[in-house]
Amino acid sequence: MKKTRREKIDALIESEVANLDKVTDFLNEEVNDDELLTHILKESDDNGNLSFGERMADKVAEFGGSWAFILSFMGFLVLWIVLNSYLVMAKPIDPYPFIFLNLMLSCLAALQAPVIMMSQNRKEENDRRRAQHDYLINMKAEIEIRNLQQNMKKLFEIQQKQMEVLNKLQDQLCKKD
Repeated sequence: MKKTRREKIDALIESEVANLDKVTDFLNEEVNDDELLTHILKESDDNGNLSFGERMADKVAEFGGSWAFILSFMGFLVLWIVLNSYLVMAKPIDPYPFIFLNLMLSCLAALQAPVIMMSQNRKEENDRRRAQHDYLINMKAEIEIRNLQQNMKKLFEIQQKQMEVLNKLQDQLCKKD
């Protein structure tokens, strides 16, 4: 038991190290290319290639979570109850315990819930991808800031040496006069 657990942990660590190596290589290429990382990542985030099912799940989730749906559904329920309780007294379609209405509501919930879950899963994947892109952009920014700090330090050192040379030259000129 311990052996399989250790093997799983080792495999997980190896995959994480491989992912980190990929991120490092990607960032090194991007820093060397001097190209804006946001443009590259935005191009890879194209949502234009959604399948019919994904688009439909998004529309159902969008409408199912809106006030328009809630109010129209409440109106439908009130209308159903009124029609079957008072207006169709002689021969109601669905008498008082409203068993048929209960069946329809259960079917709606059974169909609507997985569709909304599909939409949420896809959006969660998009959020995860966006978070990963933010991480990459932050890492690139950090690398660029470090490079700028190193370059500034070198420039200050060069300026210090130049000031020393200028002071020596000025001293030599003063001694000649």
